[in-house]
Order: sequence, then C-alpha cells, then structure tokens
Amino acid sequence: MTIFHSTRSTTDSLTSKQAIRKGIADDGGLFVTDSLGERQIDIAQLTGRSYQEIALDVLSALLPDFTEDELTQCIHDAYGEQWADERITPLKPLGDDYVLELFNGPTSAFKDVALQILPRFMAHTTAQQENERVMILTATSGDTGKAALAGFADVPGTAITVFYPEGKVSEVQELQMTTQSGSNVQVCAVRGNFDDAQSAVKRIFGDTQFAQQLRSESNTVLSSANSINVGRLVPQVVYYFAAYAQLLEQQVINVGDEVEFCVPTGNFGNVLAGYYAKLLGLPVKHLIVASDKNNVLFDFLSTGTYNRQRPFFQTISPSMDILISSNLERMLYYMSDKDTRLIQMLMNDLNQWGAYEVPEAMMTKIQSLFGCGWADEDQVRDCIKECWDRNHYVIDPHTACGYFVMQQIPRDPLTPRVLLSTASPYKFPRVVNESLGLDTTGSDFDCMDELSKATGTKAPEALRDLEHAELRFNTVVDIDGMEDAVHQAAQRN
Repeated sequence: MTIFHSTRSTTDSLTSKQAIRKGIADDGGLFVTDSLGERQIDIAQLTGRSYQEIALDVLSALLPDFTEDELTQCIHDAYGEQWADERITPLKPLGDDYVLELFNGPTSAFKDVALQILPRFMAHTTAQQENERVMILTATSGDTGKAALAGFADVPGTAITVFYPEGKVSEVQELQMTTQSGSNVQVCAVRGNFDDAQSAVKRIFGDTQFAQQLRSESNTVLSSANSINVGRLVPQVVYYFAAYAQLLEQQVINVGDEVEFCVPTGNFGNVLAGYYAKLLGLPVKHLIVASDKNNVLFDFLSTGTYNRQRPFFQTISPSMDILISSNLERMLYYMSDKDTRLIQMLMNDLNQWGAYEVPEAMMTKIQSLFGCGWADEDQVRDCIKECWDRNHYVIDPHTACGYFVMQQIPRDPLTPRVLLSTASPYKFPRVVNESLGLDTTGSDFDCMDELSKATGTKAPEALRDLEHAELRFNTVVDIDGMEDAVHQAAQRN
C-alpha cells in the first residue's frame, strides 16, 4: 500500500485519505510518498480520451486507496457543467507555441482544477470520531481563497476560513471572496503580506494545544486547501497529461516526443505538478519557472541559494507575490533522493536564518530539468499588449510573466512549448486595459466592459455579476489575531 509521510521525517505512515484530511505533517513538513512514479501512465493511450478519463488514470496512480468508484464520482462532480469548456483545460495555438487555458472553471483561475475536486476527496476521508468536522484553513495570495470558498461552501461536515493580505489582491479577487455565500464560510483580511499569512497558518497547524482546544470545544480538526495539501496538488498533475493528449490529437507530436512547459508560479505547486507528471512517465523536457519581481525562485534556480531575506514587492501579478515557496520542499525531497534529514536541515536554516543552500550535485540535477526567468512590471504590461497585437489573444498579468520568460529562452523548433495560463484577464481588468491602452477611468466593472468591447471577448458572468453582489465580510485582523479568528469561526459553525 502507498504510504505518505513528511518531507522532514519518516515517522508518519498515512494513507492518501489520511494525508488529505490532515493537510500538513505535525513537524511542519509536507506529505510525500516514496512510491511516486512506480506506477506509470501509458501515454500511448491518451489520444482521444476525455479530461475525465485521463483524470481517472492519473488520480488512480497518485491516490491508490481511493476506489475506482470513489474517484469516478469525485471526477464526475468536479468536472461537469460548472466549466465553460467541456475540455476543462483546452489547449490553443499561440503563435509558434501553445497556451493551456486553466481558467475555465467557476472562479476563473487555475485553482479551480484542484479545488473543485478537493472537497469531494475530503468527503471520502474518514472522520476519526462521529460528528467530527474539518475546518479548512487557508491563506491566499488572491486566487486560492475564492476557489476554496467556492468548493467548500455549504459542504456538510466542513467549515472554511480564508485569510488574504489586505490591499494586496485585485479588486475583483477581493470581491470574489468577500461576497461568498455559504453558512460555513469566513473571510478575513490580514494586515501583512501573503508570506506573513501563510507562515501564521502553518504555525496554527503546528500548535498542538490549539488543536486539542478545538477538538474538545467543537469537535473540529484543521486541514488545508493550500497546495501544501497533497489533495490540492495531485489534481493539477492531470492537466499536463491533458495538454499532451491534445498535442497528440492535433498531430503536433508523436507518442514519446518531449514537450516543454512554461509555468507562472509563486508557491511552486503549479510547476511541481509538472514534475510529478514527468515522474509518472510524461515526456517533459524542461519545466520553465516564470516569476514576477518577487524573483526568489529565479535566484534559487540560478544559484542554489534560497534567500527570503529580501524586499517584498507588491506587483500587478499579486497571486505570485510570494517569498516563501512552500511546495519547493517536495521537489527538494525527491531531488535529494528522499533525504529527510537534509530537508529538515534546509528548512531549519530557512526558519532560523531566512536562507539555505543546497548541495552542488543536487543543484546540477535540478537545473537539468528546471529553467527559470522573471518579468518586471513594464515587461508584464508590454507582453499583455504584444500578445494581443501579435496573436489576438488576451492574457492576464500572471500569464504575461510566463509569456515574457518564454520569449527570452531559446526555442528548440522540434520541441513544442506550452504556456500555462493561470487566470482570466477579467480578474485583472484594470491592469490589462492599461497595458492595451484602453480606458481605465471607471470601476473595475467599467474596465471589464471596455475590455470586452475592445477585444470581442466576454467577461465570465460570475465576475461581471460581482458588481451587484452583497458584501458579507469586512473583517481585518493582525497576524497575531488569526488564531483567535479561527477559534471564533469554529465555535460559530
């Protein structure tokens, strides 16, 4: 049986269901399995298969203690009519390259791919005692929050509390969260940045006294919807295989041909899923990590030194404004040949000194697969305009980081390149309009209408309707007030 344990020790011995319910290991590490890659996906069988069929293959390999019936039901419920495209993640030509649209779900961001199915996974995990409830606790840099809220709203046996950095998400992103319906949801702005909120969430998970208090008072256990939760990460592996299947169908490649993926990412989960796909047998030649001005991942992948002791920039690509990239820890675990002691040491260094350095031989291995680059604000704006002028395709600021980086890296004409597009441009209409030279004098909703008129594209209804949605949450807390907010939410629900 596949066993999950922490990246920092092998003391845990959990099934995938237990790991999903728990979210994060007691020692602060992330759950991994040493059997990853033992079961390979047959890429010769991908052609002509639906997203749902590919998902069943991939998720069966990654979560083997879910039955086929359980996974089939989860997939059916997660990838249905709530998606604007029946292909779920359609692949489209973009000049000489391709773009994989990950934003056709209910909240118009790539997080929907995982957060439509995570609540379904959670429903199949077993409560340790009767009437036990799970409190989903999540910090968001912009998109995870709404996608998690939409997934978990009014799900029986669960409640959800989302923290986002005050003033550091787009107006549309904020409204998506603060107008969320559901009797089991709570949303709080935090005075600080995303890293502050995420670090506090991890501390709350590690507070055993607080965990005992929640269990005794309200029979509540904590879990996460961030990509630290293995159940959030593994559904993202599917769209790499779906992209490959579409390249096969369009006769761009033959079975076995290699593909490069360019991935805008801050927390590393989106690109880590591509690494998992490679371990499962997908012919991935390179994974190109695209950062914004908060280019901590670029510096790490260039030098082997990870240093979060640096200025934090608030940018026009807010979902990537991150200096502590949680999911990198999982990649380091596998690249170190599963050396838990090394990972524990590196994470202690990060915690104590704000930096760590990986061994040279390990770094050579990492750099053979992972490329990197970053874009500043002006380059992001220029690329939104260039992509429209050249391809008649509108991209959001995060995708634009990837578009810029992809143009900087020499292309092999024999290797197709796929840019992962992480969010609808309508989530950031003001920045997109500024970039395209359109009117930005009105509200974000006026900007949406202007963008729609100028480009012939259409704003997703759920975003456009936010203009008249009822505001439900306006709480702002300090970092040290977050635990109390969780406590109050648990008592209310």
